[in-house]
Amino acid sequence: MRIRIQRIHEGAILPRYAHGPGEDAGMDLHAVEAVTLEPGVARLVPTGLTLELPPGYEGQVRPRSGLALKHAITMPNAPGTIDPGYRGELRVILLNLGAAPYTIHAGDRIAQLVVARYEAVEWEEDVLRESARGSGGFGSSGR
Repeated sequence: MRIRIQRIHEGAILPRYAHGPGEDAGMDLHAVEAVTLEPGVARLVPTGLTLELPPGYEGQVRPRSGLALKHAITMPNAPGTIDPGYRGELRVILLNLGAAPYTIHAGDRIAQLVVARYEAVEWEEDVLRESARGSGGFGSSGR
């Protein structure tokens, strides 16, 4: 699949697979500038990129497991969604759950991007059919 992408900052790095498209589902997204993440404060980290996703596809922005495990850096809105009509800069919301400030440097890998197909939905309002599960949820199947 070919997707249009534009660098809007000279230092922007195109998303890429760390181990190749056959091995990885997500492409690494890179910061285009340094941002210090204070504990408990969410910040937008720019990538310097804009995308043109085709209709029927979304970009799913997901946290990096290494940042989460080693530095307690996550995304409070994970996964973030890039809609096909969005043409603004791709920026990632990062949150430092650690006790000390953490600095993201230009070029650091900050998140993963997965491009996925989705189906548009049209609601059909009607009475629902019964099911074996019914309204059971929130631990209803046991431990």
